[in-house]
Amino acid sequence: MDHARSSHPAVQRQLDRLAALSPGRDILGLERITALLARLGDPQRALPPVLHVAGTNGKGSVCAYLRAAIEAAGLTCHVYTSPHLVRFNERIRIAGRLIEDDALAALVAETLDAAEGIGASFFEITTAAMFLAFSRAPADACVIEVGLGGRLDATNVIERPLVCGIAALGVDHQAFLGDEAETIAAEKAGIARPGAPLVTLRYADPIARSIDAVAAATGAKWLPRGGEWDATVEGSGLAYRDAKGELALPLPRMAGPHQPDNAAIAVAMLRHQNALIIPAAALAQAMDRAEWPARLQRLGNGALTRLLPPGVPLWLDGAHNPNAAAAVAEHFKGARDLRLILGLLANKDPEGVLAPFAGIAQSACFVPVAGHDSHSPEALVQAAEHLGIRARAAPDLPEALATIETLSPRTTVAIIGSLYLAGEALALNGETPG
Repeated sequence: MDHARSSHPAVQRQLDRLAALSPGRDILGLERITALLARLGDPQRALPPVLHVAGTNGKGSVCAYLRAAIEAAGLTCHVYTSPHLVRFNERIRIAGRLIEDDALAALVAETLDAAEGIGASFFEITTAAMFLAFSRAPADACVIEVGLGGRLDATNVIERPLVCGIAALGVDHQAFLGDEAETIAAEKAGIARPGAPLVTLRYADPIARSIDAVAAATGAKWLPRGGEWDATVEGSGLAYRDAKGELALPLPRMAGPHQPDNAAIAVAMLRHQNALIIPAAALAQAMDRAEWPARLQRLGNGALTRLLPPGVPLWLDGAHNPNAAAAVAEHFKGARDLRLILGLLANKDPEGVLAPFAGIAQSACFVPVAGHDSHSPEALVQAAEHLGIRARAAPDLPEALATIETLSPRTTVAIIGSLYLAGEALALNGETPG
């Protein structure tokens, strides 16, 4: 169940109504969202061209590159992502700007009123409100991120996407999607539609066969990396090639060894559609323009960073599953004195998230995720010590930062784990996404 607070009274009234929805209604399926959208006049059928993005990790970053490239081309773009980090408005971006409070309150109220008796979930209401917003405002394109899975996700009522993409795959949300990578891959590939390109990374054979089967059954054209398109890091650039030619792009400004992969998917998606004209120059600009908060983000001057000595960097990443944690650990592999601060929801795998940092992190401090069912800091201490990571607990982020011992100019501090914890860090540091 998502949680949200707003300083705007009208928005908060609607968020309170959303919070009153039974968590038990959060069961994957398209019946409720389809019924709700029918009552609203099927706004999902009146959208600008849609670029639909799924994946276990990286899908938000792919959306950020898509938006950056579309806007660099002088076009406008609606964007739907989840969860929000600080403000609920972050989920719905209309033609480049976060939805205004008055418009958000009215849309959610209209959607909740229409949903009476359907039993729709928090995410289904939010998704229906997004479709209403996007259908009523002009734009050249829509970038829509899958919430969970793909096949049965509430966003998957889009009938004719322009192009679909799948970012990195891994095991997460097992209670909804299963434990097997092939099963998860098939669920993600469920966004495929007849005639629409399905752009993906290159995957191991069992996963590739699973995606191939779904694409073939759907009539989608599957475009895995290494086939009709490819991209490699060469020196300080990203070399991309497909049937239209070769591009020499700069490396993404966003930190992390996984970002060239995310950028490459976005480039391939835009190069394999014909409705939007995106020049090579716009693709190059997107590498520098794209931003995605709480993904290897170095925090600026604020209340949290001032708790550390001058010169000690504070990084933030919402890595909450083993694959994401491995990518973050790879980024910090060369750090000489890495200190972790971590909070993790109770349905996540603590040892799986911590294991990539064994031998890299000098110490870890664990905090609860306020307002959410999370692993107790004491239980996380035990998991870390089992991996040989020196660990302790703290009641909150400020205390965790203020009590780190023996910091030096060589020290790097990283807050990782739940995206809700990441949102708390951004709010405390005064860096609300805009």
